[in-house]
Amino acid sequence: MLISGDVVELDLGQPAGREAGFRHPAVVVTAQRILNASPTILQVVPLTSTVRQFHSEIVIDPDSDNGLTVPSAAQCQHLRAVSPQRIASTRGNVGPLALAQIRETIAVIIDIA
Repeated sequence: MLISGDVVELDLGQPAGREAGFRHPAVVVTAQRILNASPTILQVVPLTSTVRQFHSEIVIDPDSDNGLTVPSAAQCQHLRAVSPQRIASTRGNVGPLALAQIRETIAVIIDIA
C-alpha cells in the first residue's frame, strides 16, 4: 500500500517539450485518505538529479529512509496525475517535512496558498 511521501520508480513515457519523461523517481503527493481508498489515479512530483535551485523545486538529500542515492530536486512545477500501474517499485519515503514543503510549493504554483 502506498503512503503519502513515498518515493516511487515510474515510467512517465515520452516527454513533450520540457516535461519530465521516461523512467524517473517521483514523490507521491496524493492525500493519505485517498490512497487508503485504492485510487485509480495518483498525483506525483517527479524527481531529478539535476538540481537547479529553482523556487519551484525542493531539494531532497539522499538518506536511508528515502532510498535516493544522489541529491534530487522535487519538480513541483511538473505535478502529474498517473496510473498506479506506472509504478515499478517503491524506494522509500521523503518524510513529513519534505512532503509538507512539496505540497506548500504546489499550493503556491496553483494559487491556493
